[in-house]
Amino acid sequence: MAVLMVVLIASMVVAIVVGSVGITPSLIMHVLLQKLGIATDGVPTRAEQIIIWEIRVPRALLAATVGASLAVSGAAIQALVKNSIADPYILGVSSGASVGATAVILVGAFSFLGIYALPLAAFFGALIAVSMVFMLARVDGRTSVMRLLLAGIAVSMVFSAVTNFMLMMSKSQGGIQAVMQWMLGSLAGAKWSNSVIPLLVFVVVFSLLWLSYRQLNALLLGEETAMTMGFSVEKFRLYIIVLVSLLTGVAVSVSGSIGFVGLIIPHVVRMMIGSNYKWVLPLSALLGAIFIVWADIVARLAIAPEEMPIGIITALCGGPFFIWMLRRQRYHFGEGD
Repeated sequence: MAVLMVVLIASMVVAIVVGSVGITPSLIMHVLLQKLGIATDGVPTRAEQIIIWEIRVPRALLAATVGASLAVSGAAIQALVKNSIADPYILGVSSGASVGATAVILVGAFSFLGIYALPLAAFFGALIAVSMVFMLARVDGRTSVMRLLLAGIAVSMVFSAVTNFMLMMSKSQGGIQAVMQWMLGSLAGAKWSNSVIPLLVFVVVFSLLWLSYRQLNALLLGEETAMTMGFSVEKFRLYIIVLVSLLTGVAVSVSGSIGFVGLIIPHVVRMMIGSNYKWVLPLSALLGAIFIVWADIVARLAIAPEEMPIGIITALCGGPFFIWMLRRQRYHFGEGD
């Protein structure tokens, strides 16, 4: 964890340094000291201060937050359904969030909420989608894992169709372009006003998930084993789903649809340290943050001065990795598989 923390900090420094305007680490340090009130005089010009503090620092922070949020969400859902291919996209969380965000961008829904409109709409969309998935998956008072996955796929397709319908009916070319860019994933709109909320939500949700690591470990061993620990599996599933919906909805609202993070990062972590969620959750957060920070760096540099959608970068990395992982006969999900 210490090594990954150092790598994350170094990666964020690189993300702030890289760009069309040359920035040095010493300039970054000086601007940060100025903002903390430790240094009052210095070399950075007003333009450099704006570039560093108003543009690049929020973007690096948002990239780390989004990566950590999606990775932790994927890890939690995989334990919830005891299936290694589960992630927020497969259970409909992301497609529901997409409908909420598209409604805000194209129709102006929840506009009275100001800057909170997009994250709240994405959260409610995610919560509605995943609630539908769980209602469809419940049979005789129990939730079937197979039905959960199948219902998630079906609900995802329905919500994707709703998003496409709104796009087709919209007359605003600017709105359509904004939604298309959002659906491919981008951190170009990062600023302090939309970076703080996802960070706060991540800290709260991650803390609650980490405090539940024993229950998540028990779920990997089966419902019967989990019940012997004295907690209600059904209530715990609902609790985790609400937390994951909140975390994914807020992350997706500011970054757009970024795939594969919640799918591959937990796999990498389990290959490194096993399936104990006491360590899977924090290591997934760190590795996911590092992955998205570097994906954003590549997205900015690959076709400069234009910017490549970050979702393309994650797909190009995640797709081949997932195929390789499926071909490895030694890899298993959980301890008993």
